[in-house]
Amino acid sequence: MDHLGAGDLAVIGGYFSLVLIIGLALSRRAAGGLESYFLAGRSMSWILLGISGMALWFDLTGTMLITSFIYLLGPRGLFIEFRGGAVLVLAFMLAFTGKWHRRSHCMTVAEWYTFRFGEGKAAELVRFLTAVMGIVLVMGMIAYFVRGASLFLCLFSPFSPIVATAVVFGAAAVYTMFAGYYGVVATNLIHGLVVIAACIAVAILAFMSFHGGGELATSAAAVTGNQHWTNTLPSWRVHTPPGYGAYHFLIFIVSFYLLRSVIGGLGSGAEQRYFAAKTDRDCGLLSLLQAGTLMFRWPMMMGYAILGIFLVQRLFPAMSAVHNASALIHHYAPHSTRAFWQDLTAGIVHDPSQYPRGLTAGLRHILGAHWKEKLPLVGYSGQVDPELILPAVLGSIQFPAVRDLLLIAMLATMMTSLSGQVSTATALLINDIYKNFMRPRAGNHELIAASYGGTLLIVAVGFFIGIEAANINNLWGWIAMGLTAGGLGPLVLRLYWWRCNAWGVAAGTLLGGVSAIVERLTAPDLLEWRQFLLMTAISFAATIIVSLLTAPTPQAVTENFYRRTRPFGIWGPFRHVLTVSQQKATRREHRNDLLAVPFVLLWQVTLFLLPMELVMKAYSEFLATLPLFVLGAAGMYLFWWRKLSVNMKDIDRL
Repeated sequence: MDHLGAGDLAVIGGYFSLVLIIGLALSRRAAGGLESYFLAGRSMSWILLGISGMALWFDLTGTMLITSFIYLLGPRGLFIEFRGGAVLVLAFMLAFTGKWHRRSHCMTVAEWYTFRFGEGKAAELVRFLTAVMGIVLVMGMIAYFVRGASLFLCLFSPFSPIVATAVVFGAAAVYTMFAGYYGVVATNLIHGLVVIAACIAVAILAFMSFHGGGELATSAAAVTGNQHWTNTLPSWRVHTPPGYGAYHFLIFIVSFYLLRSVIGGLGSGAEQRYFAAKTDRDCGLLSLLQAGTLMFRWPMMMGYAILGIFLVQRLFPAMSAVHNASALIHHYAPHSTRAFWQDLTAGIVHDPSQYPRGLTAGLRHILGAHWKEKLPLVGYSGQVDPELILPAVLGSIQFPAVRDLLLIAMLATMMTSLSGQVSTATALLINDIYKNFMRPRAGNHELIAASYGGTLLIVAVGFFIGIEAANINNLWGWIAMGLTAGGLGPLVLRLYWWRCNAWGVAAGTLLGGVSAIVERLTAPDLLEWRQFLLMTAISFAATIIVSLLTAPTPQAVTENFYRRTRPFGIWGPFRHVLTVSQQKATRREHRNDLLAVPFVLLWQVTLFLLPMELVMKAYSEFLATLPLFVLGAAGMYLFWWRKLSVNMKDIDRL
């Protein structure tokens, strides 16, 4: 796992130079105004938006994290990522929440709140708080991306992982800054196609690396200690190594993850690609395309996990060597922290002369002559670091062309995720804070220039937060189960309860978000399910109580919202704004949308599971899962696919 050679760097540099040129070439189209800059003029096809959405979900850090869980648990790692990595919210976006938000014709979620609650002090406060919390969330996501990128690059770059990460993030920030959403979608399309090719390559390599499921099960048990690694169905208890005890009672914790995904899904859809979609039908189709293409991610991650098991077995015939090597480093560097552990080990590998001779000699004695190849996998807690399995496997591939393809694909996933998140946050900063509150008379050139500065500011702040993070899983757990859970109350109630008002949303957003940040600062090790229950309860209670204690939204505003959006839920006082025929069509649409969701969820989960079972050569499990996939697909066809054109005709009558 030596760092990259000149040929590798030339290929990778050439690819990203091409992407950067394409992004910059679109800067003139993006400069036409804020709608052009942030929504590509609402002229993109659902195919481009869907592939772009897939690329945004397909982030490097999340891929490394999920691979680590599959490495530890086998295919049951999928269920851990019900907390967000399995993107179950797509089922709700596909069925109804995506089209509901598109009907507003807004540019950002913060602007959407003006559509929902009108104007005035309360509505303006909601718009401001939503923008601020959205920017904070994106900065948290950037920090998450930074942590994963630094872990990844520490195995390949001859420079400090932080410096290498800064260079890659800087390149992504530049093309995002100049090209706007046109550049995000165009570059995401290129990245997405490269990533799919890489997924297929890794799956084939893993499939060819062993003879049968028995061989895999034996090796997995020896390396991970998990005697049931190849089991597909979740069990009440699973074997977990030190540091992962929170997942020992698998079904218990997965139940909370599923609940979080369902509640979050009900409030989802306020994303750029849905605001940018041409029609309601396109919202459903781009969601379907996202889920279908994200399928490639799972056999790839299973492939990396399988190759990782055989790699670790080859590198560490005696697993005690990992513990001894970690203990030796702690002895010579007693003040080392988990956050900078990879910088420390990377420094030892790349420039051992800067460290005590006893340390390097001891590592050579413990790990053998090829200690530099093995050291990056030695974790802070004395075990193989599962979050480094993916880059370790990639670095061990002997075919230069394949290795370069996979490297480009992984770096592409990092850049696409970053560009999409930054574009969203910059839209909130410029459209909803700078233009709305600070410079309402600003001209187009000033706003575009401010967008450039906002992009750089958001990336810089998120970057510096990320370099202090302890590990990927800890940070992602807080984002998914703490920070975003702190906003679930307002996100859900705004769509399904007529009495929810701007003051209630402001209270729920502020108290939920602040509580999550305070929890992170004061109790960072709080169990994820407790974070979720606490933050969700605070956000729902604050939204409901304050809404009831303050005046309702003006009737005309709520009527306009209900007439254009037509959500289901507690909307009794406003159903009269629709004609009798429209009410009948709306009830039929709602029934089909709700019936479709469980089938979409079943289809999506089994769609991800089936190719993993094939890569594992678990053919009996594959045949058991296949009927469930067919059932989910049949339900989708009956309650969703056949109704797409019908729903469009009904909507056009409004």
